[in-house]
Parts: sequence; C-alpha cells; structure tokens
Amino acid sequence: MVTAVGGHGGYPGGKQFVSAEELREKLSYLRHEKALIVKLVDIVDFNGSFLARIRDFAGANPIVLVITKVDLLPRDTDLNCIGDWVVESVVRKKLNVLSVHLTSSKSLVGITGVISEIQQEKKARDVYILGSANVGKSAFISAMLKTMAYKDPVAAAAQKYKPIQSAVPGTTLGPIQIEAFLGGGKLYDTPGVHLHHRQAAVIHADDLPSLAPQSRLKGRCFPANDTDVGLSGNTLFWGGLVRIDVVKALPRTRLTFYGPKKLSINMVPTTEADEFYKREVGVTLTPPTGQERAEGWCGLQGVRELQIKYEELDRPASDIAISGLGWIAVEPLGVPSSDPDSSIEEENGGSGELHLRVHVPKPVEVFVRAPLPVGKAALQWYRYQELTEVEEELRPKWHY
Repeated sequence: MVTAVGGHGGYPGGKQFVSAEELREKLSYLRHEKALIVKLVDIVDFNGSFLARIRDFAGANPIVLVITKVDLLPRDTDLNCIGDWVVESVVRKKLNVLSVHLTSSKSLVGITGVISEIQQEKKARDVYILGSANVGKSAFISAMLKTMAYKDPVAAAAQKYKPIQSAVPGTTLGPIQIEAFLGGGKLYDTPGVHLHHRQAAVIHADDLPSLAPQSRLKGRCFPANDTDVGLSGNTLFWGGLVRIDVVKALPRTRLTFYGPKKLSINMVPTTEADEFYKREVGVTLTPPTGQERAEGWCGLQGVRELQIKYEELDRPASDIAISGLGWIAVEPLGVPSSDPDSSIEEENGGSGELHLRVHVPKPVEVFVRAPLPVGKAALQWYRYQELTEVEEELRPKWHY
C-alpha cells in the first residue's frame, strides 16, 4: 500500500500514486475479457469523482454505477429525486450502465441491492471495483463483504482483507484479488485514481482531512435573510480554496454552500477582495493552514466567468460544483422576503442571467450543472423527466 498523493503537496513517495492514464494502461486488458465493472462515484463530489473515460478500459463490459456517501446528503433529502437526477446526469454523459445504486457504507443503505445485482449479472465474470481516490472504495468493499458474510463463508473469510482507509488517498499499485464469491469469479479492488483536477491534488497532505465531510451536510446560505447585504458587488471566499465574485445578481439572489464544515465562508466587497485574500490566506482563509503553507501556496489562478441563465424564479438555477470539494446552489430569488408587496413581476418576468466569476487553484475544475435536489424544499421544485414508454424502458433504473 502506498499513498496516492502527488502533485503540489510535496508529499514524499508521491511518485507512486496512480493517475487515470496509468490505471487505463494497467486495466486495458479488461477490454478483451469478460468482466463486470462496479464504478463508484461520490455524491458530494459527483462531477469531480466521475472518472469520465471509463469505457476506454471497460470496453463493452457491463457497468453497475454505485453512488457512495448518500448518508452525507442534507436532512429530509428524498432519495427518489436524487436517483432520478443521477440517472439523468448519466444519460446526459452518454454512459451506458446496467443500473444505479444509491448507497451508504456507514448505514449500509443500498448495499444488499448492489450485491444482488452483482450476483445476478456476474455470470462467472470477475468483478472489478473502480473509483477515484477517496470515493469511499475501501469502506464500500468492507460493507459489501460484511453483508455477504452472513450467507457466504468465502466472503466471511475475505473479511480479513482490510484496505487502508484514511483521509490521505491511499492506493494499491495494481488490482488486488479478493476471494469473495462462493460460485467462483473473483473480486478485484483497483487503485484509487488520483485526479489532478480535484482540490486534493493541490493542497498539502496535512490539510486533506479538512476536505472530507464527516457528518451530514448542512447548506450555508448567503445572504441568510433579506435584512442582510445583497450579493452584487461582493466576493465570497470558501476557505482559501475558492473565491466567487458576484458581478451581477438580483437583490434576493442567494448562494448556498454544501461541503466540509471546517471551511469557513467570508464575504467582503469585491474591491477589497485581493487585499483581504493576501492578508488572510493561511490565517482565517484555510486551507492552506499556517504561514509556511500559505507562502508556498499556488494561489487562485484559475478563473471562470459564469453566465448563469434562469427561466424560473422559484427553483435553483444551477449548481456550481467545485471538483474535490462540494457545490454551491445558485437561487435567483432564494432569499425569503419580509415585504409582502415585493412581487415576482418586478424581477423582469422571471428569466434572465446572473454573472459570477469563480477563482480556484489552477488545475481544479469548476462544473455548472443541473441543481442537485437536496433537502425538503427540493420536493417542491424538482421535476422528474417526462419520458415516453420507449425511453423509460431504455433508461437505467435506480435503487436504494
């Protein structure tokens, strides 16, 4: 087992982590074999942990998509909405999967569903579990073996296999074989893929634990209510890792941050933002933590101009997902008004666009996506896709 941290962390032994390219080479033989691929994606970092070009090594082999860490979603989230959203995203990414499973290795939600799907589809194939570093692969394998152990003596014996679990993405150098099935066929744990475009690639190894949410996410809203200052002309810092300049927004536009609690959020006028960042990075804006790391810090040189269009005011326009960190829901009219007269008509007929400028460390990716339906309010605004019977038939099903 070696640590999977490379890149800018200056971490010793960083040469041995596995990049997406290396894993592709290591597993390229799969294209010509019969295998069942179980691909893991972290719901908190859906876009960042998606492993885009999985077909390069999966070939035409069937893929079961497992979404991990659903226990971290905000309270009162309806998993039916989440399942539909995930399937819609997968269809849009043109990835053909057998099915989608929403799971939690902590509460064991959805694990038995994945096991029965694997048992049913395995048909003497070997099973490969793939996922990017820190997607919860070790925890998933442990949960799976633990659940299978009740009925399957082979899986019970395999429980001795304990992959390293830690906040520092740990990895194995090649596929590791686990004897887990009574009827033959092997289970392979593969190295966690270290993706250079996630926040974990740019921060110091000691700061990594602060990026991993430990408990249920709770949205943090700015502005909290309509007595607060509006967002236009202001800048929000999310730790020392993200800066958002709000160039143009409605008076009641709200940004809600979903991600690790340890990162504080600070708002200052955009005119003072550069000065504020210089002064506070490593102090109140962490990670990076401490003077020494702040001095060697690469800064926020990646800048994206976002024009976010909205058609309706009573639902989030979109999410801005920051690879390896979490996401920010953008609501054109999210702040509740205490003034009964302020009607929606004055907001120019309910459509328009917001202009935000997002700064992140250079390689980190920023995704704009359809809003993830979390929390109680999502039940009101989320709309299921309207499909014809044929589309319904072809669309992968989701389970939890």
